Formats: sequence, C-alpha cells, structure tokens
Amino acid sequence: MEIRRATRTETVKAAAHLFDTAPEQGATERFLADERHHLLIAYLDDVPAGMVTGVEMTHPDKGTEMFLYELGVNEPYRGRGIGRALVSALADLSRERGCYGLWTLTEEGNAAARATYHRAGGTPERGQMALTWTFDES
Repeated sequence: MEIRRATRTETVKAAAHLFDTAPEQGATERFLADERHHLLIAYLDDVPAGMVTGVEMTHPDKGTEMFLYELGVNEPYRGRGIGRALVSALADLSRERGCYGLWTLTEEGNAAARATYHRAGGTPERGQMALTWTFDES
C-alpha cells in the first residue's frame, strides 16, 4: 500500500468512488488550493482504495488542531488495515504540521469507524454532543 497526498483535481476525480457523492469541481479546487486542507489517498497496485481528509483549525488560545473530516475505504478493500493506515498517516502529518491534536466525530452506532479510530490510537471523549446547523441553499 502507498499513501499519497492529492494535490490535483484529476487525482480526486480518479478517486471519486471513495467519496459519499461525486466531488464537485469548484469545491475540489478550493479544497486543494488551501494549504490547511489535506486529502490522502491509499493505493493498492495503483488503484485508489481509500481516502482521508483533514482540515487544520486554529484558535487564538488553543493553537492548531487537525479535524479528521472524512474517511472512506472502498468496499472490496475493507478489513485490510487501510483505514487505520490512513488515520495514522493523517496523525503523522498533523504532528509534522505542528498540530497539538487530531479529532473526529462519528455516529455512536458506527462500529466499523469506532474500531478503526480506536486501532489508530483514538479514544472516545465522554460527555460530548454534536450540534449541527443546516442552511438552505436557496
């Protein structure tokens, strides 16, 4: 397995099957243009098998941390440690970039994600709740 950072829209298009929905051209360009946004793709025999995205977030009194935004492994490649390797690679990149930590959210019932994050060194934080705001695009 080889993990590479995506820096070109063509690379993202070639790995479109790893995302929840097809990547949008404009959003992909904005994501890749920001040095604080990271997209790592795992390849097996030059085939995109998994991806992870991370976004650096900086706050005046806390410094910079990495948010693991999304992790995806193509169905035929699951159970081979690709997700764990991608999370570990993002953690390594976070340390290299001077982040003080890495965090993510997942559904409580998502056993596969929770197991992957645990195997990659993550620990659940008790007493936390996620809140969301959804904006109408009209």
